[in-house]
Amino acid sequence: MENRRGKGLSFARRIYKPRIIGLGIGCLSVFGGLYPLAMPSWVWAFLLFNGLAWAHVAYQLSIRSPFPYQAEQRNILYDSLCGGFWAAAAQFTPLTTVTILSMMTMNNFAAGGSRLFLRGLLAQGAGIGVAWALFGMRFNPDVSPLQVYTCLPMLTLYPMAIGWVCYELAIKLSEHKRALSALSRTDSLTGLLNHGSWKDLLHLKFHKCQQQQSHATIALIDIDHFKQINDSHGHIVGDAVLRQLSVEIRRNLRKNDLAGRYGGDEFCVILPQMPLEEAARVMERIRETFSNYRNPQIPELRVSLSIGLADFQLVFTDAATWLNAADRALYAAKDTGRNRVNASNYAIAHSA
Repeated sequence: MENRRGKGLSFARRIYKPRIIGLGIGCLSVFGGLYPLAMPSWVWAFLLFNGLAWAHVAYQLSIRSPFPYQAEQRNILYDSLCGGFWAAAAQFTPLTTVTILSMMTMNNFAAGGSRLFLRGLLAQGAGIGVAWALFGMRFNPDVSPLQVYTCLPMLTLYPMAIGWVCYELAIKLSEHKRALSALSRTDSLTGLLNHGSWKDLLHLKFHKCQQQQSHATIALIDIDHFKQINDSHGHIVGDAVLRQLSVEIRRNLRKNDLAGRYGGDEFCVILPQMPLEEAARVMERIRETFSNYRNPQIPELRVSLSIGLADFQLVFTDAATWLNAADRALYAAKDTGRNRVNASNYAIAHSA
């Protein structure tokens, strides 16, 4: 319910400024069509209200409604009804009629597509019927210079206003698309890349290393005995440990390094243009820093990391082979006592 109301309010705000502009300069166009005719004073009063006050009244009706979107749809139909009324009241003078009804039609299409367009046509027809009932069915084919000059602002400024609103909407949609794309690639708990996104990037880095014969190292990081942390202290504490590790990983990596949560308590890192020895030093720094992590509510909690490294080798047939090398190095670190960094082909072991 709140989400729908929020969308409705956003829709009402988008319509508000174009309606102010459209009705204001549309009032001028209608004035050019009505000026030669002997109209009663209430018509001029209604024209002033429709041109200068209705946009603000419509906006208040929308934002105060429990269903702003539906209220704004009704307001747009009122706009169309008035447009039909003014076209018939001006005796269908060609330029005034085409200007008013075409701008209304463009607005209906922009706001609600073909459905609102068809409903708008019905509302315009109703407005025409009201005007004919009041003033009679008359047609005036003449176009005066006054009508030309009073319609020019509507024909130039209002399309610019609609175009500006559409441009702003396109920019917002583009921003939302980028945000959704980022969310789809990100692990919600840690803010790092998720499993699928990291593996996709691993394949890209593998092919790049193959083509350019460049260096890169991957690391698999595992929290030792993480299941015991969850079992003994609960998943909230376990989640805090995972988040802290993601913080330490980001803090110790370069901007172009790629870190992700591989699954559960296992993390993964791609270190482009970094030889194995340097990568081992970076991972050792993360291991040492993380071993000092303390939870204020559970001071006795101790955590440690086992890390496996593998640098790119031309003998690897695909990215999975490269990843398997790092995985074997990780399990070797676990098998030799945990709490250490183990590199493919050689080990750098440290015990706490």
